[in-house]
Amino acid sequence: MPTLLTNGRIAQLPNGGPAGGPWAPIAQLPELTGWELKPEGACLGDVCVPLPRGRESEFVRDGWFSFGALAEHLSQPIAHDDQSEVWSIGESAGDRTAALESLEAPNFALPDHLGKEHQLLDYRGKKIFLVSWASW
Repeated sequence: MPTLLTNGRIAQLPNGGPAGGPWAPIAQLPELTGWELKPEGACLGDVCVPLPRGRESEFVRDGWFSFGALAEHLSQPIAHDDQSEVWSIGESAGDRTAALESLEAPNFALPDHLGKEHQLLDYRGKKIFLVSWASW
């Protein structure tokens, strides 16, 4: 059973899709990946990606949706391990560049010395001093 790693999610894709990349059944897209097909294109939440006219068969075939074609269309890197049947789709260079240029750190959570968890998101708009340490 193929595994798809994308957008921080792990999806076990059913066998039986077309050859040539990670394919998911259209009927199971939302629960497997968070994506869904709408008239405006492939949508993840409020963001929709229009599918190129005349190339629909690259994305949709016999009730299956190609994440390989979507990744290529969005300029996202894709890696595949044949032995374990794992597909990993990364963030596009453009999205990563925009995140870096925003100078906004991604959210993360860490416990303090008393064990209470703090998220960076809780301190947005405030100045914080973060101390880190590594033994290596």
